[in-house]
Amino acid sequence: MFEKVLIANRGEVALRIHRACREMGIKTVAVHSVVDANAMHVKLADEAVCIGPANAKESYLNKANIISAALMTGADAIHPGYGFLSENADFAEMVEAHGLVWIGPKPEMIRKMGDKVEARRLAKDAGLPVTPGSDEEVATVLDAIQWGEALGYPVIIKASAGGGGKGMRVVQRADDMEMAFTLAQNEARAAFGNEGVYIEKYFTNPRHIEVQILADNYGHVLHLGERDCSLQRNHQKVLEETPSPALNPEERERLGKMAVDFVQKIGYSNVGTVEFLYENGQFYFMEMNTRLQVEHPITEAVTGLDIVREQIRMAAGQTLDIRQEDLQFHGVAIECRINAEDPNTFTPCPGKIGQWHVPGGLAVRVDSGMYAGCDVPPNYDSLVAKLIVSGRTRNGALMRLKRALGEFVIEGIQTTIPLHQAITESPDFIDGQYDIHWLEEFIKNRKA
Repeated sequence: MFEKVLIANRGEVALRIHRACREMGIKTVAVHSVVDANAMHVKLADEAVCIGPANAKESYLNKANIISAALMTGADAIHPGYGFLSENADFAEMVEAHGLVWIGPKPEMIRKMGDKVEARRLAKDAGLPVTPGSDEEVATVLDAIQWGEALGYPVIIKASAGGGGKGMRVVQRADDMEMAFTLAQNEARAAFGNEGVYIEKYFTNPRHIEVQILADNYGHVLHLGERDCSLQRNHQKVLEETPSPALNPEERERLGKMAVDFVQKIGYSNVGTVEFLYENGQFYFMEMNTRLQVEHPITEAVTGLDIVREQIRMAAGQTLDIRQEDLQFHGVAIECRINAEDPNTFTPCPGKIGQWHVPGGLAVRVDSGMYAGCDVPPNYDSLVAKLIVSGRTRNGALMRLKRALGEFVIEGIQTTIPLHQAITESPDFIDGQYDIHWLEEFIKNRKA
């Protein structure tokens, strides 16, 4: 097992990884930008290294500085968390080239899954149903229009190297294609340095359902059930739950088997999520995320497994010590992402936190790197906390969530807590009747 791990991230995920390491007897190295010098993950780590100014490109995305920090402190391995460099195959290769262990999938697998067109091809070859669309990048507007006519409008343009909603445009009719195609290419180029795009059929009322997998280096693959991530705004997840209220036991079993079979066929190892669209009883492969997910705590709540611990163990060459038939799922878990944003306009609201009180009680967990008096800098993602609750039943989990949201106190900045409180009062949400378009419509009607 590793003696020292450098955590190449910040905020709540850096703290989450630190806690897993500490419980495993592993020392940690925190890296931080100038504005994060007093962050909680920096205060609690065994060692800390400043890697640059506030600009993420000069600090948390600075590969050379992070590698130098690891070598200087004698770290054995680097855990990238999520975001920043977590799905950067070049960085993963640099880590290994310097004699360090990359806590994540193999670099070549990150590269393959990062190319969404290649990922679709691998999924088709493995026998997974994929969303109808182009099997190669679409080079011209004329080609895009032809694909739109072949698939039937509406269609969606996606960045080949994309993620997080970047380089993505929905096109309702042929007349809108030229502008949407150009905007998608420009956004993809700016975000990923690659303007390549492809086109898929745009489903009317799908749900976004992902399967968490663990795969060691010896061919053992385990799925930890599904998460329903359909509550999204601008293609960004807002609230997630497990299990999905939309699936029956037969569909759940079929979905888990598809994910495991796919992972085994492509030779994947470490953690990942296989992501699907679900509509009218059918699943369609979308993509695979080659990293830890923000919403992993709800899976931990219903399985009792520490996913970060398993990730570290597998990277250290250890085998999974549990098999699928031994895994037990208990109850329902829900996560709310609480952002430092105006709950009505979603404008980022950085600043100094005043009063800070997190909810407690049975089966309530708060993942956050914030505390009273700390600063929320304007330079990074606006996520300030994740509230995770679980219960024996979905109604029990919902009642606990409402109670916990009412206890959460964050003063000095605006947050999206009021939005989550409104969602939990919605009859549609209470009944589990929502899809990936539901939240946008809910927000629109809430403002009216």
